[in-house]
Amino acid sequence: MSPLAIDGGVPVRHEMLAYGHQWLDESDIIAVSGALRSDWLTTGPKVGEFEQEFGRAVDAKEAVAVSSGTAALHTAMYALGVGPGDEVIVPAMTFAASANCVVYQGGAPVFADVNSETLLLDACQVEAKVTPRTRAVIAVDYAGQPCDYDALRDMAYSHGLALVADACHAPGGSYKGRPVGSLAELSTFSFHPVKHITTGEGGMVTTDDPALASRMRTFRNHGITTDHRQREERGSWFYEMVELGYNYRMTDFQSALGMSQLAKLPGWITRRREIAAAYDRAFADMPAVKPLRVRPEVGHAYHLYVVKLQLDLLNADRARIFAALRAENIGVNVHYIPVHLHPFYRRRFDTAPGDCPVAEEAYDRLLTMPLFPGMTDNDAADVVTALAKVIGAYRK
Repeated sequence: MSPLAIDGGVPVRHEMLAYGHQWLDESDIIAVSGALRSDWLTTGPKVGEFEQEFGRAVDAKEAVAVSSGTAALHTAMYALGVGPGDEVIVPAMTFAASANCVVYQGGAPVFADVNSETLLLDACQVEAKVTPRTRAVIAVDYAGQPCDYDALRDMAYSHGLALVADACHAPGGSYKGRPVGSLAELSTFSFHPVKHITTGEGGMVTTDDPALASRMRTFRNHGITTDHRQREERGSWFYEMVELGYNYRMTDFQSALGMSQLAKLPGWITRRREIAAAYDRAFADMPAVKPLRVRPEVGHAYHLYVVKLQLDLLNADRARIFAALRAENIGVNVHYIPVHLHPFYRRRFDTAPGDCPVAEEAYDRLLTMPLFPGMTDNDAADVVTALAKVIGAYRK
């Protein structure tokens, strides 16, 4: 076997392959240019059009566009009335924003452990964390695999709790034939460039509850009940701020880009699944590499392709494997440091190692492989070649 690049050998690739990347084409540029040439750059008609198209795509009656996935989560917490003294249960294995949104509202996130094979929220672990102060549960569709929403919904509703889907990894996915975006009281999405579709930065909240949607539209606009376009149409200047809100608005040119990207989502999901299937086949012959289990009742959206290293079969830790793969120009990543281990949460909420042992044990072994629809078959083959090279060099 050739020497590893980290030891001075020739890397598998000449240029770095990112773990995720946006895909923009001429149709996207035309769509954005059209919005830029219009009379409305923000609070204009494109925002509502994007909301309607996105809602139809995920089978939700209402969709509220906001400025980021984090803003979507915060807006959802506001809509539910989460405030000081309230608790919201969130998985330990997620990005910090899934918990931060609770803190923004003065509430306390309570961290629940995840299933060891899928890294999705475990309904039994959630139920054990319920107290009289619990208001809601945030289920994260980690890596693009929808959670077990039947179990979570039954558990949440039996305790009178709202169920929120952090679906930022999973647009285009499904659970028992139902699209992600229609599986919880509120579902949140992100349009960051590494996600399935992008608006640069941006997000969306979907719901079937028009009262919640109205509340969210006020919140994203400083707590004001009308926006500039609505007042212009009525020939009025008058407005009132009825709640304390934020400027979480999405622009018209972002919305135009979102609609252009949304039309391509089905094809991009197909391509993501093709790459994931190629990885599945290749990694089946690597005992030291274990992909996460995919449950049969879901349509996986594959935002991420995550594996767990079987460190007992290797004479190197995850940090060394990570560095070796990066040296081969394979842009692996790690998703995520369990949120309760971040210094802010340990200091503010007295969390500590041992609180969520399954998430913590998994974290030490996680690697995210490159996966995005613009990857070629040769790109995917390079990932497999590099991983086999590195694993072979460090195999016991």
